[in-house]
Amino acid sequence: MLIGKVVGTVVSNRKDPKVEGFKFLLVNQVDVDLQESGDYVVAVDVVGAGVGEYVLYARGSSARQTVQTDKRPVDAVVMAIVDQWEIGGKLKYHKYREVE
Repeated sequence: MLIGKVVGTVVSNRKDPKVEGFKFLLVNQVDVDLQESGDYVVAVDVVGAGVGEYVLYARGSSARQTVQTDKRPVDAVVMAIVDQWEIGGKLKYHKYREVE
């Protein structure tokens, strides 16, 4: 799994029937200090994430391991919305409050 920030959406009116109904998000991978890498990926959203949220996502064959993406032509999937993370006992990010 990777940590990323949802930076936008991707809209497609014509698509393979196996991905009909999915929302596509543009995700930028981040490091544990919230620094964006510039490594963008279009990911299928299966959890209702929105722009500006930090998420956990998977790429490659792991992206087809969720119930919703099984046997579908996806290469990336957002599978969790991050509430917080800490490293070595120090809070690095919290969704609902400022972290010093």
